[in-house]
Amino acid sequence: MSTARSTPLHDEHVALGASMTEFGGWMMPLRYGSDIAEHTAVRTAAGLFDLSHMGEIEVSGPGAGAALDHALVGWLSTLEVGRARYSMIAQHDGAVIDDLVVYRTADETFLVVANAGNAEVVLAALEERVAGYDAQVTFTSPEVALVAVQGPRAAEILLSLTEAGDADAVSGLRYYAITPATVAGTPLLVARTGYTGEDGFELFVENGAAVALWRALLAAGEPLGLVPAGLSARDSLRLEAGMPLYGHELDLTTTPFEAGLGRVVRLDKTDADGAPVDFVGRAALESRKGSQPARVLVGLKVLGRRPARAGYPVVVDASKLDVVVGTVTSGAPSPTLGYPVALAYVTPEFSAVGTVLAVDVRGRGEAVEVVETPFYRRPRA
Repeated sequence: MSTARSTPLHDEHVALGASMTEFGGWMMPLRYGSDIAEHTAVRTAAGLFDLSHMGEIEVSGPGAGAALDHALVGWLSTLEVGRARYSMIAQHDGAVIDDLVVYRTADETFLVVANAGNAEVVLAALEERVAGYDAQVTFTSPEVALVAVQGPRAAEILLSLTEAGDADAVSGLRYYAITPATVAGTPLLVARTGYTGEDGFELFVENGAAVALWRALLAAGEPLGLVPAGLSARDSLRLEAGMPLYGHELDLTTTPFEAGLGRVVRLDKTDADGAPVDFVGRAALESRKGSQPARVLVGLKVLGRRPARAGYPVVVDASKLDVVVGTVTSGAPSPTLGYPVALAYVTPEFSAVGTVLAVDVRGRGEAVEVVETPFYRRPRA
């Protein structure tokens, strides 16, 4: 019998006919109907996602910023109230335990959002690393649901339900920012963040109000083309946007530099006295900065029709399947672009944009070209 947990919206998904699957220790909607239809709705109108499996951890107190500077690779004490930052928590050897989004919700309060399968590992690491700082770590996830509205009509849908006094704050919210607001009569936190490559919002709400919020968003969004969307669409959307998924592009064998995310490692961060911050993983990451990694994460455009899937070998030539130069980490057909795309780690000499390689798709070579990521960029107004 499965021990997977259910989100507060589980019965809503079942009532909508969702196909449910276990993911990160949770039962989650994989799809409600057509993967492609859900994906396309997010690109052209809007999609509604249940992200309540994600892990919310509050770090608070006068020393919260300094504690996070020590615990994470980023410089979080410089984060302004109401803003968010993408960061990572690393092992002492520099390998990535998890990638995170950190919000500063008050002068002395930060909200750390971890991936579902890593939430308790991140919690334990933070509890250990803040010891000695004037800060407290609280696992708020069991009381918090997370709902996302993503797509070009997301703002229109959300504002139709936002209390008039909060409308300016929500409509003016910058990317990677957060504000309290009342939506559908419920006080919550609205963040302009997401994992689809589209404009959109993530709403942090108490469990007890999650169902009413979900239903209100569905009702308000349906006339504008909004549909509920599952994990399958979320994965194809984030792949088109070139966003990493922990367990695929990031894991305990990978450093931020290999993943092309060295920008999040702040070796220049200092404490209140101007001294360098000795954060966990600093020595290992400092020794790697500027050196050539053994492998590089690249984007691949499949030149044929058969998709390159995670785990497939990348080879130098379709006729030389035994000369392996890398491995696909994520791959799928792109509904938006009309051809398959993939992310893969390859050795540096084969990582230049324009390089033609091949992927071993079940014993047959499929030609691919190294291309820039993201594969898809949303149109800007």
